[in-house]
Amino acid sequence: MKHLLLGDEAIAQGAIDAGLSGVYAYPGTPSTEITEYIQMYEAKKKEGDSIFCRWATNEKTAMEAALGMSYMGKRALVCMKHVGMNVCADAFMNAAITGVNGGLVVVAADDPSMHSSQNEQDSRFYGKFAMIPTMEPSNQQEAYDMTQAAFALSERRHTPVLLRVTTRMAHSRAVVNTAEQAPKQNAKSMPENVQHFILLPAFAKKNYAELVAAQTDFIHESETMGYNRYVKGQQPERAILTTGIGYNYLMEALHEGQQNDWQKASVLKITQYPLPEKMIRQMVADGAQEVLVIEEGQPVVEEMIRGMIPSTIQVKGRLSGALPRMGELSPDCVRLALGLPALPANQADNLVVSRPPALCQGCGHRDMYAALNEVAREYAEPRIFGDIGCYTLGALSPFHAIHACVEMGASITMAKGAADAGQHPAIAVIGDSTFTHSGMTGLLDCVNSNANVVVLISDNLTTGMTGGQDSAGTGRLEQICYGVGVEKEHVRVVVPLPKNMEEIKQVLREEINYNGTSVVIARRECIQTLKRHLKKGQNK
Repeated sequence: MKHLLLGDEAIAQGAIDAGLSGVYAYPGTPSTEITEYIQMYEAKKKEGDSIFCRWATNEKTAMEAALGMSYMGKRALVCMKHVGMNVCADAFMNAAITGVNGGLVVVAADDPSMHSSQNEQDSRFYGKFAMIPTMEPSNQQEAYDMTQAAFALSERRHTPVLLRVTTRMAHSRAVVNTAEQAPKQNAKSMPENVQHFILLPAFAKKNYAELVAAQTDFIHESETMGYNRYVKGQQPERAILTTGIGYNYLMEALHEGQQNDWQKASVLKITQYPLPEKMIRQMVADGAQEVLVIEEGQPVVEEMIRGMIPSTIQVKGRLSGALPRMGELSPDCVRLALGLPALPANQADNLVVSRPPALCQGCGHRDMYAALNEVAREYAEPRIFGDIGCYTLGALSPFHAIHACVEMGASITMAKGAADAGQHPAIAVIGDSTFTHSGMTGLLDCVNSNANVVVLISDNLTTGMTGGQDSAGTGRLEQICYGVGVEKEHVRVVVPLPKNMEEIKQVLREEINYNGTSVVIARRECIQTLKRHLKKGQNK
């Protein structure tokens, strides 16, 4: 069967056709569509095994729940954007040591050029760090095929498998050939030796030794599964090593008809890790004296092969300046690295100007910031610490309301640290989904030291930045704050509307002047989800 699928959707369909039992994820561009596709599939399905597909509170809980499902012998998928790997790193790293039972595939969607992210980190480092197999599809068909192969590899070698994609792969479409028959899920089973899943030092040492010993097997898999391919060129003294989507850019450039010295070079396509050592040695044995490394993301392979080949061989890539050190690859930067001219058709039109994002008209965050800015101006040196979500746009015009924004959940603890340093007022602005993702523990720190901070939770009843997914704390934020220990009289709820401006400002003043930890919840549904709910007659 043929389907026109996004890369994300190809991964989702591949997981479904592999007999998936559960998908665990926190929404984050460019990974969100994987879980949404599985949710839509599950909603349309009339019969067959059920796939668990509710959003997790954060990436750490997603990874841990998937690990629990795997221990029961079921196949589980974990999906996140690259910065989510930082959140789940503890469980992810230790999963490599416990090993798995049912297949466990972790999808990390990297965002080179930071289209919707705060950094450009490369998740392949996590695969190498954990010493587990990593797969990196170069097209949508490979994304589908590799997902199924990753589950099989995971069960064959009793290891988690990391599947790494980037923005262009995740969000571009192509025709994908899929399986015709619906799969059957794995039966629930538990291995006899459950000590393997217990990381007491005595057990962990043995497990770690097994993981180290398995590296030879993982390399063998990368050399024999067929995803890595080496083709000797007519002029093998030049070699091109490509990874993931970089292979597409290379093929596009080499087949445009313009001839130069790189047209007859050897080509090593790498889409599975650990690196295929035999293929690299063969490339050297064939006479390679100059190697161009084309990889999306950071120079992971470029650095690694420098320690695998003779120092007399010249290695070019992002580190050498042959390709840009940061940002996405593009057809033109690859062409320039190959000594080919850029194509005029690829150049951006001078009439195209940058259009920064802005909060939607009618958004409750707008009224929240309008009130906050007015109150903040009444104090000599206010400091407002922001967080990750739609409301981060409050740093831009016309509000310019935020003085710091680092990562999910950091606003509360940064405000606490500022208050500990004597700052007043110290205000944290955080969204409802981000608060339950990783802000609750920071609030507990504030309560435990009675920090003089105001936590402003801008509650739009959804995870708005990524398209309106369910928020884990909807309808329970007050109870969570009470449970953490915030005094009930200092958990205040306001409705951010122009008609309520004076009330909101007065509440903010009162809580800023209170010497202790307080929470103000500004609650109004996201204007985008409200439109959808009104259309369906489901207004919250």
